[in-house]
Amino acid sequence: MKEYYRLKETIVTIQADERSHIEAAKDEIVRQRMELERYISFDPFFRTSLEPYAIKGEAPEIVKRMTEAAKIMDIGPMSAVAGTISAFAVEVMVGAGASFAIVDNGGDIAIINDRPVVVGIYAGNSPLKNLGFTMEERDTITGICTSSGTVGPSISFGMADAAVVFSDDVALADSAATALGNATGVGRDAVEASFNVVSGTPGIKGAILIQGEYVGLWGDVPPMTRVNVNYDCITKG
Repeated sequence: MKEYYRLKETIVTIQADERSHIEAAKDEIVRQRMELERYISFDPFFRTSLEPYAIKGEAPEIVKRMTEAAKIMDIGPMSAVAGTISAFAVEVMVGAGASFAIVDNGGDIAIINDRPVVVGIYAGNSPLKNLGFTMEERDTITGICTSSGTVGPSISFGMADAAVVFSDDVALADSAATALGNATGVGRDAVEASFNVVSGTPGIKGAILIQGEYVGLWGDVPPMTRVNVNYDCITKG
């Protein structure tokens, strides 16, 4: 079963086999947003910094995860917010007994899947359409996070149509996708050079980058496949 859920800026699609698992995810999203908002009210610069940030005072786990992931990628902590919320939600679902759980927070996905799952890539106006990949079954949570300079409201300083990063640390996948997107210029050489941002970073498994007519792959990437990317199925506001 699948449910679209919105709480302020957090817009997610939640998939699970049982209604109780979806409800658990929604409750956790509410709780984590409250924790984050409470910290930001105490330290508002956390929300606006575009550089690695030093935590002030006592901080909840969501702030710690975001801060650490962003520090690794040398960018601001809000770069990891969507993926971190997705990770918390799926962790709670697993704690409730789920072996199949997906939380897609605007393209920043946490997933555990006891069956193969096909994931499509939406790359806006790129002529490369209907591309995706197959996530084989696994019994641990992984992150699939996407950034774009041409699609969606998130801040990006690059020209990526879709920068996708894979990591078992979902917060890191989110920050790394932002960093990869920021580093992307125009053209084939720019696509190849952009992977320098993520190559050699512990914890990052692989990445896919689409820019215009070019697609690049780096590291351990799931098998690519042709899919019918339905715009109406994309998690968006």
